[in-house]
Amino acid sequence: MAAITPRAVFVTRETDYELLIARHATRGQARFFLESRGQGLAEVEARHGRFQAALARARAAVPGEWRQTLVRRADLDRFLFGPDDVVVALGQDGLVANVAKYLAEQPVIGVNPAPDLYDGVLARHAVERLDRLLPASAAGDVAVERRTMVQAVLDGGQSLFALNEIFVGHRSHQSARYRIEVPRDASETEAEEHSSSGLIVASGTGATGWARSIAEATRLGLSLAPQERAVGFWVREPFPSVATATRLRAGKLTGAPLVVTSRMNEGGVVFADGIEQDFLGFGWGQRVRIAPASRALHLVTG
Repeated sequence: MAAITPRAVFVTRETDYELLIARHATRGQARFFLESRGQGLAEVEARHGRFQAALARARAAVPGEWRQTLVRRADLDRFLFGPDDVVVALGQDGLVANVAKYLAEQPVIGVNPAPDLYDGVLARHAVERLDRLLPASAAGDVAVERRTMVQAVLDGGQSLFALNEIFVGHRSHQSARYRIEVPRDASETEAEEHSSSGLIVASGTGATGWARSIAEATRLGLSLAPQERAVGFWVREPFPSVATATRLRAGKLTGAPLVVTSRMNEGGVVFADGIEQDFLGFGWGQRVRIAPASRALHLVTG
């Protein structure tokens, strides 16, 4: 039986220009909308053209005998990745996080199409490097960071994966009521009832984003490396009352999960990596366990 050739899967998101056209139907209407507000379409069109040129160069770098395909971020939950895929996330760093939860051990190459616009922490490669990185990634001849991910599992068996963080709270970010249980050793936990703006559980990758802003505001910093098999949790604005406490505000999880039990009759949610539309309902009495995931993102570094 002939070996299956590798497939390059390019993951992108809509450009600002494409989103404007989708909203206003035609270029003329989009231009009128912006000009009526003292803005112009030319710069948006220029960025769109620059991205399309980068995508064309990236796809041209795929070896001739390979297969290739393109998938938009909005379609990731309906796309079937194969074991022989090499994934190319072309765009902002967040695109790497968006695709990570749908993968097993496929290598991911983050490509930054606009270094003057995007930081390139995860999407760190230039398009010009793809002609070398693609075949090397398929052969396993590249340096790879195995970045720890976070997994949330509800008592009904539903689960979510995240590269950055899992959020548990109310969908409107108003006061959320829940019970939190924090593992202290193999057999003991600490628990208390909370009323807060929700909590997040973040990986070492996510510790530089949303978690960092909470840690700096609360002065509850944790040491977390991206490849360390550990995650940290932070509670947002816990409120003390006769029924709720605030002792368990942050901590590091290396093995046993953090357990959260909902005390919300409506509006309770669990979502991953800031994608609020892709959530699991979290109603009264439901329990979620959150811990380092068994899978990791295989991020190609060079």
